[in-house]
Amino acid sequence: MLAIVAGLAVIVLALTACTPFLGPSQNATSGADPSATAGAPPELTKYYQQQIQWSSCENGLECAKVTVPVDYSKPDGDTIQLAVARLRGKNTSASLLVNPGGPGASGIDLVRDSATQMFTQKLRDAYNIIGWDPRGVKRSAPVTCLNASQEDAARQMNIDPSTPAGLDQAFAEQKTVIQACEANTGPILAHTDTVSSARDMDIIRAVAAGQSKLNYFGFSYGTFLGATYASLFSDRVGRFVLDGALDPALDASQITIGQAKGFEDALHAYVRSCLAGSGCPMHGTEDEAVTQVRNLLQSIAKHPMPTTDGRILPITDFVNGMIIPLYNDQNWSVLTGALTSAFRGDGSAMLRLSDLAADRESDGTYSSNSNFAFMAYNCLDYSEPSDPAGMAAEAAQLEQASPTFGQFFAYGGVNCRDWPYKPVRTPAPAHYTGSSPIVVVGTTGDPATPYPWAQSLRSELGNAGLLTWNGQGHTAYGRGSTCIDDAVDGYLVDGNAPKDGARC
Repeated sequence: MLAIVAGLAVIVLALTACTPFLGPSQNATSGADPSATAGAPPELTKYYQQQIQWSSCENGLECAKVTVPVDYSKPDGDTIQLAVARLRGKNTSASLLVNPGGPGASGIDLVRDSATQMFTQKLRDAYNIIGWDPRGVKRSAPVTCLNASQEDAARQMNIDPSTPAGLDQAFAEQKTVIQACEANTGPILAHTDTVSSARDMDIIRAVAAGQSKLNYFGFSYGTFLGATYASLFSDRVGRFVLDGALDPALDASQITIGQAKGFEDALHAYVRSCLAGSGCPMHGTEDEAVTQVRNLLQSIAKHPMPTTDGRILPITDFVNGMIIPLYNDQNWSVLTGALTSAFRGDGSAMLRLSDLAADRESDGTYSSNSNFAFMAYNCLDYSEPSDPAGMAAEAAQLEQASPTFGQFFAYGGVNCRDWPYKPVRTPAPAHYTGSSPIVVVGTTGDPATPYPWAQSLRSELGNAGLLTWNGQGHTAYGRGSTCIDDAVDGYLVDGNAPKDGARC
């Protein structure tokens, strides 16, 4: 789950495209373990017993399609195909399903582009790593709204929803986007939600992993998806790691306020580091330096910044770009460079970061539909105030929680007020009754999924343990902590769950 900024804009993880191609080897598989299909609802038997064709595709992966119903209440109705890909382990039949977050990020891209860097050799030897594009995402019946030029135009707008005229304009522009989603997407638009996606995971478990228990590694929003699966299918949970936890009991306003405060704290941590080094574009005390950043944002809110590629940089794109390096303290030097240029009046470097957030390529195309998938999931998973008074009250709370970013996180209710389908879930704690312990990983300086959310999720799950990293940035595994990586690998590979409360 990532932040909604300034109503119309969303932040998503930037991953690149993959087009599977047929290679020399093909093999059909269904559940390798006969018990993999046991317990399937009779009306869904044909989905659980389907045979899928694995074929060679890019970067040494194998790709396949898994058929699932659009609407689980109408299993004989429309169907879609989910794109899945696996990186083969070393002489192993065990599989690990992975999700990078979002909602809207591609699991295939994660496995194709990052698996060998992100997951240790020990983990890759022990498991076939399986990624998939969830329903509505990229290769799996994608939510389709604007074309590239239309998306560019939408990002160029500089709307202030805190004024009556600006709010009217924001609703009107968003309604145009929603109408395009309705026209271009099809019936999946009504069913791009987390509960349906979790049910898809169980079919993937049976036909792609071929196991009676699901082994799973979810990051960020992927923890919410994993907790939803664990609540629905407690008896089918194998080894589960949830890193960068989102608490499913939180409503949309609580999430937004938590993230706004998280990024405020991350900004202060970055500023302290920046001032302690050389070449920092801010000066003075920590508070004085943060004030300089706030003044820069206020200036851009009134007067979008020029760039060298002909586009302007409105405040929404500036904030989206600025937040991206705050996800990982190893990227703070990139933020220093972009801010240095911005203080000199050139927004080009920050625009490139904003393009990265939006999955925009240098040729002007967009490599994913992550913005629109994010919106679709959140409009069905959450309800939030969309009346002017309610949003103004939330805006005041946000500005108190985050004096720098709060106002730009406000008015998120614009996104979904005119969505054609009502939310399908009410926020509630996870409810897990399984016998397999779940490992929740939390980072103390995580801006996008604040550490208290990991503590809450661990408590809700019951049969779970919390592994803590004292660090900065979003998620923990694969980010340089040998302590974290060894603890997670020891659980996933050897079955040794870290002690609840362990810290790195």
